[in-house]
Amino acid sequence: MKISFWSVGKSHEAFVKAGVEEFTRRIKHYYPVEWQLLPTPKNTGMLSEADLKKKEGALILNFLQPDDYLVALDERGKHISSEELAGFINQRSNESCKNIVFLIGGAYGLDPTVLERARFTWSLSRLVFPHQLVRLILAEQVYRACTILRNEKYHHK
Repeated sequence: MKISFWSVGKSHEAFVKAGVEEFTRRIKHYYPVEWQLLPTPKNTGMLSEADLKKKEGALILNFLQPDDYLVALDERGKHISSEELAGFINQRSNESCKNIVFLIGGAYGLDPTVLERARFTWSLSRLVFPHQLVRLILAEQVYRACTILRNEKYHHK
C-alpha cells in the first residue's frame, strides 16, 4: 500500500519544509509515501469562491485514479484519535488498498464533488490551521499511526 499526501497550493514554506521532509522520511520505513502539490488554478483573483473550488475540484478529480482511497481533510469531517487513525490505516492495508490519498484542499476548502468522491472525511481539529501547518500535522500523525501499529516508543499514552 502507498500513502499519498496531496495539497492544493504552493510548495512547502521553509518553516515547515524540514519537518514535513523528516516525517515523510520516517513514514518510508513503513509504507511508500509521496507528496503531490497541486497548483492553484490561474487567475484565482478573478474567480468567485465557488468557481475556484470547482476548478480545484476538477483538477483533483482528474488526478485521482478509480481505485484510490480518498481521505478528504475537511473541518466538517470526523474527529478521530491517533489510535483510531492507526486502525484506519491498518484496515486499508488489510483490504489490500493500493493507494490512500490524504487530501488537503485549497484556501476555501473542497468542492462538493470532491467530498462526494471521498471515502472518508477527516477533521484534524475544530481549530483552523494554515495549510502549511496542516501538512506538517498530517505527516506527523500518519507517522505516529505507523509507530502505534508496530508498538514502537514514539507514541506515549
